[in-house]
Amino acid sequence: MSNLAKGQCLCGAVKFRISGEFDSFFLCHCSRCRKDSGSAHSSNLFSSTARVCWLSGEESIRKFRLAGSRHQKCFCTNCGSALPYSAEGDGLLVVPAGSLDGQIGMRPNAHICCSSRADWDDDLASVERIDGLPG
Repeated sequence: MSNLAKGQCLCGAVKFRISGEFDSFFLCHCSRCRKDSGSAHSSNLFSSTARVCWLSGEESIRKFRLAGSRHQKCFCTNCGSALPYSAEGDGLLVVPAGSLDGQIGMRPNAHICCSSRADWDDDLASVERIDGLPG
């Protein structure tokens, strides 16, 4: 990934810039990440050196931390879109891949927490692919 990436939430209220390189890109299948994303997995980029600069909408950002765990999520209070955050305790910047505009420039390193995978998340490569909405 380049040294500079931009992103925003779905409604455009929150805009940000990431400076620095990403160390890893994981697709997490744990039940908490599935709840966060409403999907089969979360898709997060991690960096120990990159920094986020909020360009607009910082007042619309909220962070949720699940009590008794390290699980956190940052989101826009207007549209609910996932946003980058600095993980407490370990200094990692976590950036939801879908929040970035444009190409990411790296492939995921691994699917993680696969033992928690949803029962319907199996052999998805064989599921029909439709370029737009189903007719």
